[in-house]
Amino acid sequence: MIAKTNKPRAKKVTASNTVGGEVLNPIQVLARAALTAGPGVIWITVFLVIPSFILLAFSFLTRDDLGGVTRPFTPDNYVRFAGWDILGFDPVYLEILGRTVLVSLVTTLFCVLLAYPVAFFIAAHGPKGRNTWLTLVIVSSWTNLVIRTYAWMIVFSPGTPVTELARVVGLVKAGDGLYPSDFAVYWGMVNTYLPFMVLPLYTAVERVDWSLLEAAQDLYASKIQAFVQVLLPQTLPGLVAAIILTAIPALGMYVVPDLLGGAKVSLIGNSIAQQFGTSRDWPFGAAISFLVMGLTLLVLYLYARRAGEEGMRDLL
Repeated sequence: MIAKTNKPRAKKVTASNTVGGEVLNPIQVLARAALTAGPGVIWITVFLVIPSFILLAFSFLTRDDLGGVTRPFTPDNYVRFAGWDILGFDPVYLEILGRTVLVSLVTTLFCVLLAYPVAFFIAAHGPKGRNTWLTLVIVSSWTNLVIRTYAWMIVFSPGTPVTELARVVGLVKAGDGLYPSDFAVYWGMVNTYLPFMVLPLYTAVERVDWSLLEAAQDLYASKIQAFVQVLLPQTLPGLVAAIILTAIPALGMYVVPDLLGGAKVSLIGNSIAQQFGTSRDWPFGAAISFLVMGLTLLVLYLYARRAGEEGMRDLL
């Protein structure tokens, strides 16, 4: 007969309880997660999640006669944004939202058209040259946005060399300036967000496999075909990241349209500031803010879902 020996069973090790080759129990895994991700989660909860719920609650309240916030809870603020009030239908805020989206899209488009050549230009230099040009790209961000905007107000004022050149060309009349105007707003927006477009694109261009471009040229591809079929797919992840970093902040921009537009270009950011400022209608301002935030999150969700589906198709 063969004697049976009681050997201790080896503990099953899974990827979930193994960190850096060290076996951890569930409590230790939770403690490690709390130690590393805990501060970030607390920060996001305190300064993003909780204020968002407060904003949502305010959006369903009512403004009293003294500019305070009171009950009852009502969806009237959202109905008002859609254009309906006691006086009938007036789509003024829908028009402001549409104008804001248009400004954001135009700003993003110009940033893309300017950033692509700049990214390729920087990538074509050596390490020292790249650092120099990258510094020149981001050096404007070292100055406060308000100060930069006031500087453009001075540059575009009547009598400056820029406005005199615009007068010679026929863009403005004698004695007028380029500020305030839609042109000044778009100029300020592009100047503000161009670095956010260049940096992700440069990172993507730096990783381009140039042998594929050479192969496309050997197959007699035109420059446009080579860019669309070879370079664009390789830089697409950087382009998408750059568009997100540009278009979404541009939706809520307040300083540039308010100053360079001379308070004549009303965008959604200006409307929100007006409700919390001069109008003292906090519930309606909260409703507008939450709608813009919801629209932004919806766009990001749709993009993430599509990107995930395409990733799954690539894996399959």
